Amino acid sequence: MTQEKKQEFTRRLSCCNRGGMVVIMYDILFAYLEDAKASHSEDYAAFKGSVGKAQQVLRRLMDDLDFTYPVAGSLYGAYQFANKHLALAICKNEVQNVQDAQRVLKNLYEGFVEAARQDTSEPLMQHTQQVVAGMTYHKGSLTETLQGSENSRGFLA
Repeated sequence: MTQEKKQEFTRRLSCCNRGGMVVIMYDILFAYLEDAKASHSEDYAAFKGSVGKAQQVLRRLMDDLDFTYPVAGSLYGAYQFANKHLALAICKNEVQNVQDAQRVLKNLYEGFVEAARQDTSEPLMQHTQQVVAGMTYHKGSLTETLQGSENSRGFLA
């Protein structure tokens, strides 16, 4: 995953609510799966590393399920199915298993995107800097500006 992509995810995490957090976790998972597919034919170590990182994100999603809701059992089964296919992808060095896992997770992702759209809860992180992006004088370039960037945001040492 590129440094730019990591910064984008960090920026999104700093201002998301609970529903948005799940969507971002899926986006990170899909980014690792795309990295795995891109590196499959060239470098097995990179393929294995990307699939392993995708499995870590998937395990985090599994660990965060709240089993007081009945839908959590169904989600857990789907996550186990995807995790099994990712493990097979590493063992057999086959990209088809990555694609199968991605297909299952894509269906779940669409439901979480819709749920996040309806979530009106407060952002999880408080006292974060607001990022404003806009076009500058240069054609095709985007500049981001931090608003309210005080020296201290509540942390004193």
